[in-house]
Amino acid sequence: MKWTYKDAGVDVESGYRAVNLMKEHILKTHTPQVIGSIGSFAGLYALDMEGIKSPVLVSGTDGVGTKLQLAFLLDRHDTIGIDCVAMCVNDIVCQGARPMFFLDYLATGKLEPEKAATIVRGIAHGCLESGCALIGGETAEMPGFYREDEYDMAGFVVGIVDREKIIDGSGIEEGDVLIGLESSGVHSNGYSLIRKLVIEEEYRLDDYNVSIGLTIGEELLKPTRIYVKPILKALKGYTLKGIAHITGGGFIENIPRILPDGLGAIIYEESWPVKPIFQLIGRWGNIEKMDMFNTFNMGIGMVVACQASDADDLVKLFTDEGYPAHVIGKIEKGREGVVFG
Repeated sequence: MKWTYKDAGVDVESGYRAVNLMKEHILKTHTPQVIGSIGSFAGLYALDMEGIKSPVLVSGTDGVGTKLQLAFLLDRHDTIGIDCVAMCVNDIVCQGARPMFFLDYLATGKLEPEKAATIVRGIAHGCLESGCALIGGETAEMPGFYREDEYDMAGFVVGIVDREKIIDGSGIEEGDVLIGLESSGVHSNGYSLIRKLVIEEEYRLDDYNVSIGLTIGEELLKPTRIYVKPILKALKGYTLKGIAHITGGGFIENIPRILPDGLGAIIYEESWPVKPIFQLIGRWGNIEKMDMFNTFNMGIGMVVACQASDADDLVKLFTDEGYPAHVIGKIEKGREGVVFG
């Protein structure tokens, strides 16, 4: 018997077709800084350093995690790419960086060109929303390693910031205010717990929930909100002393990451609307409040520390840009971590 790569489960023709289907979405993200064409061995990008005296490159990488399992169960793949971009670009904008370019990695047991193109369409959407170019990626068909109808994905972003404008939280002091920008929902963290509740406790993904106004599955697949544009706009007129992306670990782990030693955060628990999905999750699992705040974003996807005199203006700016925001806390000396009050 004569063997071919296709006999082993890898169809190179599907790979070529997938790339051709992806091209139109990828090209929409390209800026004048992108050099070369799709299909090269590496992506090329000419640095745009207008207004930057001492450039520092800022990089980040992440995936989507077990939220992918819900995409498989619902056979919905159009928004999961947005999550991948969001988890990366939201991290680097916390340092004040402007995203420049993004690369993705998609691995699957059996490459379905149309499905792959749908995933990449979501990635391209996320890149457009964050102002960065999708300049490359890798699609790997790995039969026997992944199930045929499953895949994994990860992304990598590079941004730029002026050295003197890096945001690291070192300037935060007592009396500063914390502003919370609302999340779109659960975003991309806590899904290992959610899947246990939904699958093992038999809360069905296709059940319509009146308080949410969607099915459970539709709500849980809402893509992670991308905060790049409102944050970069705010930086043009205000000093943001620290920025925390509320991901895995929730409030409890992420806010202290931007606080200097000797300072803690007091969170005003009733200062923003907690979305119904979090109330449902808490009820489904009989989860204690602190565990909820240590697992989920609880309706706040990004937290910004600023001086008190700028707080009202920043809340208005973010809200006017379509990112509802609230003063959710303050900084005090002599405390550690996060305290709810």
